[in-house]
Amino acid sequence: MQAIASPGSLITIAGAVLTVVGSIAYVTDSPTLSLAGVFYGVPVLLGGLALKSSELPPAELVEPSAEAEALREAEASQPLRKLVKDVNRWRYGQKAHLESSLEALKLWDEQDPPQLLRVAEQAEAGGYGLDLTFQCQGVGFDRWQARQDRLGRFFGPGLRAEVSQLGKSKVLIRLRPLGETAEGVEPGEDPSGS
Repeated sequence: MQAIASPGSLITIAGAVLTVVGSIAYVTDSPTLSLAGVFYGVPVLLGGLALKSSELPPAELVEPSAEAEALREAEASQPLRKLVKDVNRWRYGQKAHLESSLEALKLWDEQDPPQLLRVAEQAEAGGYGLDLTFQCQGVGFDRWQARQDRLGRFFGPGLRAEVSQLGKSKVLIRLRPLGETAEGVEPGEDPSGS
Protein backbone atom coordinates (compact mmCIF):
# COMPACT_ATOMS: atom_id res chain seq x y z
CA MET A 1 0.00 0.00 0.00
CA GLN A 2 2.82 2.37 0.85
CA ALA A 3 4.35 2.10 -2.65
CA ILE A 4 0.99 2.88 -4.29
CA ALA A 5 0.55 6.00 -2.14
CA SER A 6 3.93 7.46 -3.07
CA PRO A 7 3.90 10.84 -4.83
CA GLY A 8 5.64 9.28 -7.85
CA SER A 9 2.93 6.63 -8.14
CA LEU A 10 0.09 9.12 -7.80
CA ILE A 11 1.55 11.39 -10.49
CA THR A 12 2.15 8.40 -12.79
CA ILE A 13 -1.45 7.22 -12.34
CA ALA A 14 -2.81 10.73 -12.97
CA GLY A 15 -0.71 11.04 -16.12
CA ALA A 16 -1.83 7.62 -17.35
CA VAL A 17 -5.50 8.47 -16.74
CA LEU A 18 -5.19 11.80 -18.58
CA THR A 19 -3.42 10.12 -21.49
CA VAL A 20 -6.03 7.35 -21.76
CA VAL A 21 -8.92 9.83 -21.52
CA GLY A 22 -7.27 12.03 -24.15
CA SER A 23 -6.71 9.07 -26.47
CA ILE A 24 -10.31 7.88 -26.11
CA ALA A 25 -11.52 11.43 -26.76
CA TYR A 26 -9.37 11.60 -29.89
CA VAL A 27 -10.88 8.36 -31.23
CA THR A 28 -14.43 9.57 -30.47
CA ASP A 29 -13.89 12.97 -32.15
CA SER A 30 -13.90 15.17 -29.07
CA PRO A 31 -11.05 17.54 -29.98
CA THR A 32 -11.04 19.73 -26.87
CA LEU A 33 -10.82 16.84 -24.45
CA SER A 34 -8.36 14.91 -26.58
CA LEU A 35 -6.03 17.89 -26.92
CA ALA A 36 -5.96 18.56 -23.18
CA GLY A 37 -5.71 14.88 -22.25
CA VAL A 38 -2.83 14.02 -24.55
CA PHE A 39 -0.87 17.26 -24.22
CA TYR A 40 -1.08 17.29 -20.43
CA GLY A 41 -1.28 13.55 -19.83
CA VAL A 42 1.92 12.46 -21.59
CA PRO A 43 4.25 14.95 -19.81
CA VAL A 44 2.63 14.21 -16.43
CA LEU A 45 3.00 10.46 -17.09
CA LEU A 46 6.67 10.87 -18.02
CA GLY A 47 7.30 13.06 -14.96
CA GLY A 48 5.68 10.44 -12.72
CA LEU A 49 7.77 7.67 -14.25
CA ALA A 50 10.92 9.74 -13.69
CA LEU A 51 9.98 10.17 -10.02
CA LYS A 52 9.25 6.46 -9.66
CA SER A 53 12.68 5.56 -11.02
CA SER A 54 14.47 7.64 -8.36
CA GLU A 55 12.26 7.29 -5.28
CA LEU A 56 13.37 6.07 -1.87
CA PRO A 57 10.54 4.94 0.43
CA PRO A 58 10.38 6.02 4.08
CA ALA A 59 12.11 3.88 6.66
CA GLU A 60 9.85 1.63 8.71
CA LEU A 61 8.71 3.50 11.83
CA VAL A 62 7.98 1.20 14.77
CA GLU A 63 4.88 2.25 16.71
CA PRO A 64 6.17 4.09 19.81
CA SER A 65 4.95 3.58 23.35
CA ALA A 66 2.75 6.25 24.96
CA GLU A 67 5.69 7.32 27.13
CA ALA A 68 7.95 7.78 24.06
CA GLU A 69 5.25 9.80 22.30
CA ALA A 70 4.94 12.12 25.32
CA LEU A 71 8.72 12.58 25.55
CA ARG A 72 8.97 13.27 21.79
CA GLU A 73 7.38 16.69 22.30
CA ALA A 74 9.95 17.85 24.88
CA GLU A 75 12.34 20.62 23.80
CA ALA A 76 15.40 18.42 24.40
CA SER A 77 14.01 15.89 21.89
CA GLN A 78 13.98 18.33 18.95
CA PRO A 79 17.08 16.99 17.09
CA LEU A 80 15.78 13.42 17.24
CA ARG A 81 12.26 14.52 16.33
CA LYS A 82 13.67 16.22 13.21
CA LEU A 83 15.60 13.05 12.37
CA VAL A 84 12.44 10.92 12.57
CA LYS A 85 10.53 13.39 10.41
CA ASP A 86 13.35 13.40 7.84
CA VAL A 87 13.55 9.62 7.41
CA ASN A 88 9.79 9.13 7.50
CA ARG A 89 9.07 10.72 4.12
CA TRP A 90 9.57 9.85 0.48
CA ARG A 91 12.95 10.94 -0.91
CA TYR A 92 13.90 11.44 -4.55
CA GLY A 93 17.31 11.29 -6.19
CA GLN A 94 19.07 9.77 -3.17
CA LYS A 95 20.51 6.30 -2.72
CA ALA A 96 19.77 6.08 1.00
CA HIS A 97 18.27 7.96 3.95
CA LEU A 98 20.75 10.19 5.80
CA GLU A 99 23.05 10.08 2.76
CA SER A 100 24.84 13.36 3.43
CA SER A 101 25.15 12.57 7.15
CA LEU A 102 26.70 9.17 6.49
CA GLU A 103 29.08 10.70 3.94
CA ALA A 104 30.18 13.34 6.48
CA LEU A 105 30.73 10.61 9.08
CA LYS A 106 32.75 8.57 6.53
CA LEU A 107 30.28 5.70 6.81
CA TRP A 108 29.39 5.71 3.13
CA ASP A 109 30.13 3.21 0.41
CA GLU A 110 29.21 4.40 -3.09
CA GLN A 111 28.63 0.89 -4.48
CA ASP A 112 26.65 -0.49 -1.52
CA PRO A 113 25.49 2.35 0.76
CA PRO A 114 24.03 1.66 4.22
CA GLN A 115 20.24 1.49 4.09
CA LEU A 116 18.15 2.65 7.03
CA LEU A 117 15.61 -0.12 7.58
CA ARG A 118 13.86 0.77 10.81
CA VAL A 119 13.46 3.60 13.30
CA ALA A 120 12.13 2.92 16.78
CA GLU A 121 11.37 5.69 19.27
CA GLN A 122 12.31 4.72 22.81
CA ALA A 123 11.71 6.07 26.31
CA GLU A 124 14.38 5.14 28.85
CA ALA A 125 14.82 6.61 32.32
CA GLY A 126 12.66 9.60 31.46
CA GLY A 127 14.58 10.44 28.27
CA TYR A 128 13.70 10.19 24.58
CA GLY A 129 15.90 8.17 22.25
CA LEU A 130 15.99 6.44 18.89
CA ASP A 131 17.08 3.03 17.68
CA LEU A 132 18.23 3.12 14.04
CA THR A 133 18.71 -0.21 12.27
CA PHE A 134 20.90 -0.15 9.16
CA GLN A 135 21.57 -2.79 6.52
CA CYS A 136 25.22 -2.27 5.63
CA GLN A 137 27.21 -4.78 3.63
CA GLY A 138 29.53 -2.13 2.17
CA VAL A 139 30.59 -0.56 5.47
CA GLY A 140 32.16 -2.86 8.05
CA PHE A 141 31.09 -2.90 11.67
CA ASP A 142 34.58 -1.80 12.75
CA ARG A 143 34.05 1.54 10.93
CA TRP A 144 30.77 2.08 12.77
CA GLN A 145 32.42 1.32 16.11
CA ALA A 146 35.31 3.67 15.38
CA ARG A 147 32.83 6.53 14.91
CA GLN A 148 30.57 5.70 17.84
CA ASP A 149 31.57 8.79 19.86
CA ARG A 150 31.13 11.09 16.90
CA LEU A 151 27.72 9.66 15.95
CA GLY A 152 26.04 10.95 19.11
CA ARG A 153 27.48 14.45 18.81
CA PHE A 154 26.68 14.56 15.10
CA PHE A 155 22.94 13.99 15.45
CA GLY A 156 22.44 16.55 18.20
CA PRO A 157 23.83 18.18 21.31
CA GLY A 158 23.67 16.14 24.48
CA LEU A 159 23.37 12.80 22.67
CA ARG A 160 25.49 9.71 22.84
CA ALA A 161 25.46 6.72 20.53
CA GLU A 162 25.85 3.02 21.17
CA VAL A 163 26.64 0.82 18.19
CA SER A 164 25.96 -2.91 18.14
CA GLN A 165 25.92 -5.54 15.44
CA LEU A 166 22.73 -7.39 14.55
CA GLY A 167 23.69 -10.43 12.58
CA LYS A 168 26.25 -10.32 9.80
CA SER A 169 25.18 -7.20 7.91
CA LYS A 170 22.97 -5.14 10.23
CA VAL A 171 24.02 -2.41 12.63
CA LEU A 172 21.93 -0.92 15.44
CA ILE A 173 22.63 2.65 16.52
CA ARG A 174 21.02 3.67 19.79
CA LEU A 175 20.89 7.44 20.24
CA ARG A 176 20.22 8.47 23.84
CA PRO A 177 20.58 11.63 25.92
CA LEU A 178 23.87 11.87 27.79
CA GLY A 179 23.76 10.49 31.31
CA GLU A 180 21.29 7.68 30.59
CA THR A 181 22.22 4.05 30.23
CA ALA A 182 20.77 1.79 27.60
CA GLU A 183 19.64 -1.53 28.97
CA GLY A 184 17.94 -4.59 27.70
CA VAL A 185 19.58 -5.15 24.32
CA GLU A 186 22.59 -7.35 24.02
CA PRO A 187 24.98 -6.84 21.10
CA GLY A 188 23.74 -8.93 18.18
CA GLU A 189 20.13 -8.86 19.39
CA ASP A 190 17.44 -7.03 17.40
CA PRO A 191 15.36 -4.87 19.81
CA SER A 192 12.29 -4.98 17.57
CA GLY A 193 12.18 -8.74 17.77
CA SER A 194 12.45 -9.34 14.02
